[in-house]
Amino acid sequence: MPTIQVALDVPVARLFDYDAPQATEQDVGCRVLVPFGTRLKTGILWAIATEPGCDPAQLRPIQALWRDVPALSATDLALLKFCSAYYHYPLGTTVLHALPPGLRRTKGWTPPRRTGASVLAQDSDNPPLPLALNTEQLQALRGILQVTDRFRCHLLHGITGSGKTAVYLALIQALLAQGKSVLVLVPEINLTPQLEQHFQQHLPQTTLLSLHSGLGEKERVTRWLAAQEGSARVILGTRLAVFCPMPQLGLIVVDEEHETSYKQQEGLRYSARDVAIMRAQQGQIPIVLGSATPSLETWLNAQRGRYHQHSLTQRAIAGATLPRMRLIDTRRTALQQSLSTPLLEALQTQLSQGAQSLVFINRRGYAPLLRCQQCGWSCPCTHCSTRMVVHLRTNQMRCHHCGRSRPIPVHCPDCGSVQLDTLGDGTQKVEDQLRWHFPHARILRLDSDTLSSPTQWREARAAIQQRTVDILVGTQMLAKGHDFPHLTLVAALGGDQALYSTDFRAAERLFSQLMQVAGRAGRSHLAGEVLIQTEFPEHPLFDFLMRQDYDGFAQYELNQRRLSGFPPYMHQAILRAHSKRPERLETFMAQAHAKALALAPKPPLTLFDPVNALLHRRAGDYRMQLLLQSPRRQNLQEFLGLWEKTLTASTLRSVHWVLDVDPVEL
Repeated sequence: MPTIQVALDVPVARLFDYDAPQATEQDVGCRVLVPFGTRLKTGILWAIATEPGCDPAQLRPIQALWRDVPALSATDLALLKFCSAYYHYPLGTTVLHALPPGLRRTKGWTPPRRTGASVLAQDSDNPPLPLALNTEQLQALRGILQVTDRFRCHLLHGITGSGKTAVYLALIQALLAQGKSVLVLVPEINLTPQLEQHFQQHLPQTTLLSLHSGLGEKERVTRWLAAQEGSARVILGTRLAVFCPMPQLGLIVVDEEHETSYKQQEGLRYSARDVAIMRAQQGQIPIVLGSATPSLETWLNAQRGRYHQHSLTQRAIAGATLPRMRLIDTRRTALQQSLSTPLLEALQTQLSQGAQSLVFINRRGYAPLLRCQQCGWSCPCTHCSTRMVVHLRTNQMRCHHCGRSRPIPVHCPDCGSVQLDTLGDGTQKVEDQLRWHFPHARILRLDSDTLSSPTQWREARAAIQQRTVDILVGTQMLAKGHDFPHLTLVAALGGDQALYSTDFRAAERLFSQLMQVAGRAGRSHLAGEVLIQTEFPEHPLFDFLMRQDYDGFAQYELNQRRLSGFPPYMHQAILRAHSKRPERLETFMAQAHAKALALAPKPPLTLFDPVNALLHRRAGDYRMQLLLQSPRRQNLQEFLGLWEKTLTASTLRSVHWVLDVDPVEL
């Protein structure tokens, strides 16, 4: 009688045995419905066992074996097994969460009535738009296509506006001609409509689809199945698409590979970029990492020869050049609220010429702080150890961590004073200031408060393209890959706060952010200019930025990292734990630290003391963390494997923990 091993979404790192007389080897990777305690759970048939791991009399029969959708392939299962082992996360939870939510339910999959609308059907009557590649683009294309039948990792390092997307499209055309499929990952949902349009124009006879969390449940399953069945040859998606099964996968592209949004911050804390590299290695196919400002980890791998580097040093449109950069020293320049006189003059010049401008500030809301002038009270979040942000449009104080809100108080709850001031700037306040200075300008604010749906973003993009907007005010969502041909001026505010950060990656992120947002200016034949307001114009970061010298900055920052013993010269993992009961949390972390010491960690492994997280309380949960690091990845992984077992055995009730391997935030 066949016995099967099933992967279940439970916080236990093991497989479960069941009786399944109808199962065969061809069913490995199929979904099954099994009893678990008093409930029924959906799982994945992981293997056919020769002998049960328990008393055969205790085996329970499965309730259903679903063959309604294709089984996960051996390649898919191998990738998920790697993720479970590397990120030290339960195998069953890893496997089930790689599926669309609709396939995790305890009922069989019922396809929607109209499935054709889910796939972006191409118009085969229209010829593809031609790709005119310059010399550098052709060199990169040929270099990548030299070897397509085995694993190679390529870094496509191109300045903003250098035409990396055109190289991607040429690569896709070449792989499609070989009968292969292609997976393209992007960091944000808002980037997919623009790329979809480019892809549809250049690949009119190819069926492609997009895959991201903004889709409805049935739509997401339908698209996932279209990819698995091979009816869609090109998949364009966010980080969750890295697990999408694709037959004949021949190439993976990771656009804007430096973006931290590729790192999942809840549950299985995987890096989609790193998983994509492993997927390419397992499948023996090439992978292309594209960026104007590569992560230092990627850059170092390229410098050491592990990755093949291809450089694009000029803008793709003939006559287009990088924008002129200028610093505004706010210590010596009078500010009208948060806007300097040179910045206002530059905006007025653009308005008079009919050109578009972007004012960038990476903080949404009206102001980050509401303070009483009399006693110093500031509005705290009752569930987080942070202050609430002023959102004047909706008359709300809002916490950006837990989402709670309350009306803006009219007087101080401590002393009763009505003298309440807003401190700092957000996109709403900057928008108001600009409307006061330029009452006739057409101003559009773009942040997560105004762009809560793909439809709103499409409407905003159309308004920008049709030139019914004069000044954009936005956050980092505008810094990533967007092409606005009539935008000639970018003004960056509030970047100095990153220079105070305790995060060793703060300078890298600020440089990347400013380089990316600066790249929105002058992408067509119109000359561009970038103004950056700062109190620290002598900082080395701004010296490299003014010269738009990423190579110099990367070398400078890598030297700092090597001297300080930080990644990429060190590999890190963090034990993160949270609980609503702080005393239990402290007890657990103390026990975890003691157990780690009992495993005799020693150089080259460094174990730090447990500390409160930077945001100690979030959504009512108290949070602590414990950092480990080692110059050798293998040493760190071996230790984590041993430590994880002791943590699982000693977990206290009401304390939740996870190991965050290769963290991007401390």
